[in-house]
Amino acid sequence: MQQTRAVEIGTGLFVLLGMSAIFFLTTQTAGGERFSADKTFEVQANFDNVGSLKPRAPVAMSGVTIGRVIDVSFDPVTLQANVRMIIDSRYDQIPDDSDASILTAGLLGSQYVGLQAGGSDTYLENDSEIYFTQSAIVLENLIGKFLVNSGSGSDE
Repeated sequence: MQQTRAVEIGTGLFVLLGMSAIFFLTTQTAGGERFSADKTFEVQANFDNVGSLKPRAPVAMSGVTIGRVIDVSFDPVTLQANVRMIIDSRYDQIPDDSDASILTAGLLGSQYVGLQAGGSDTYLENDSEIYFTQSAIVLENLIGKFLVNSGSGSDE
């Protein structure tokens, strides 16, 4: 009887510790980086699929957070997702032919916008649009394509 009670208490502590670890990982990987800038400028980009991108997600370039996503909406005319971002004015030398990608960070897959510099001599400014975009990679779509392609092979 005493041994059963000790096993139950040990199991309860183990479960509690596991849940605490999951909570800790969730709070550490969900874009908790602070972003503050005195002056910013706004840019936008259209994507075919933004995955689970949310407002307040980081905008990064070369691994450095330079801005934040402020809005994600659907454009009924282009049938694409429109992402509005603010970028710190210190980074006002980003070429206007740069490309934006939806990337995944961390264990739990929080998504952010990654910018890669282009080669233009003109730079992004307030109300600019980034035309070169790469949508989020959706794992379910990749698995579906893999299953369809592996199932359509003929055994001749």
